[in-house]
Amino acid sequence: MVNRVTIMSRPLRVALLSYRSKPHCGGQGVYVRHLSRELAALGHSVEVLSGQPYPELEPGPVLRKVPSLDLYRDEDPFRTPARHEYRDWIDVLETVSMWTGTFPEPLTFSLRALRELRARRGDFDVVHDNQGLGYGLLGVHRLGLPLVTSIHHPISVDRRIELAASRGLTKLSRRRWYGFVRMQARVARRMAGAGPVITVSESSRRDIYRDFRLRPGSVDIIPLGVDTRIFHPRGAPRVPGRIVTVASADSPLKGVAVLLRAVAKLATERDVQLTVVGKAAERGETERLVTDLSLRDRVHFTPGLPEAELAALLASAEIAVVPSLYEGFSLPAVEHMASGTPLVATRAGALPEVTGDAAELVTPGDAEELAAALRRLHDSPRERDRLSALAWQRVQAQFAWPAVALATAECYARAIVAHRAREH
Repeated sequence: MVNRVTIMSRPLRVALLSYRSKPHCGGQGVYVRHLSRELAALGHSVEVLSGQPYPELEPGPVLRKVPSLDLYRDEDPFRTPARHEYRDWIDVLETVSMWTGTFPEPLTFSLRALRELRARRGDFDVVHDNQGLGYGLLGVHRLGLPLVTSIHHPISVDRRIELAASRGLTKLSRRRWYGFVRMQARVARRMAGAGPVITVSESSRRDIYRDFRLRPGSVDIIPLGVDTRIFHPRGAPRVPGRIVTVASADSPLKGVAVLLRAVAKLATERDVQLTVVGKAAERGETERLVTDLSLRDRVHFTPGLPEAELAALLASAEIAVVPSLYEGFSLPAVEHMASGTPLVATRAGALPEVTGDAAELVTPGDAEELAAALRRLHDSPRERDRLSALAWQRVQAQFAWPAVALATAECYARAIVAHRAREH
């Protein structure tokens, strides 16, 4: 029988699935870009099957677009498609699901991806699903294809935090929106019995076992990496008083409201400015809070920065903040550390595990404690230098994309061996 060592010694043909892959903001698109590049560098053939927004891939892997109706595009969210845009019953399902208040993309992408894989089952040795967990994946094994599943963290955690922060009709609509989480839990349990499941931290693994009810021992940990070619300390002086945070979504989970309250306290006695890499929802709580706290001249939102500009911004700040109420890993935290920017982060989820002693940790949701930590760092160049050095050392020692790709390829090989054993 072919063993894992034999499989690892030859190039694999990998289908990497990602239902949406924002290039520069949000972990899925970043993960797909870097993992696909490093797998290709190991000699594997990688084809990324993605819905909109599409990832920006580097030379080596190939992008296969699996278009949705793109109902949540930034410039026109919750749009109603014109009649000529409908191609098949999956498109109809996607629109009707949106009309009824649910989020259909994980399901509808999985159905489209299954159709693509069914037509090309001989083109791939292994399929890797990135956080989609749609019902369509249950058909992959019937095609004779081994499957590896990545769960960066269970979205059930996001749901709990969002529902706790909502009231009235908003709470009802949020509960409806997160209905897809039940599907993801069911699919995850089925996938865990069929092939390797990967997550990014011990914290996420505990949450997956608890919320998705996977059996202990069924989930492997492969931490994420950072591209130090792009994210690294610069020789230029940092901008005095600049604080920066990255928020992939304007939701309570990301803790931006807590950070705004902390900055408002600090701004009464220190000359500081906050740059939020992200977008405030129009007429949403974040926008109202900026006005209520008189922070219009202190806070700047910069959504959709190209990666080189993002890296330069992070390296220009005196202080970085990850104020999240939960993180399954936090690529922004690692990017801040790789930039040598002194970091204040919460003790939420995997953040203590990721940052170690290279960050100032505070209680999630506590604006007073966060303001005090920001004040201490603002006033102490020596402490900022100490945290900067620790952060850069930790990144070099623990977070590298080539190691992530090698460990992931080993998961592929295990999946292939286990699949062939079941067939015989």
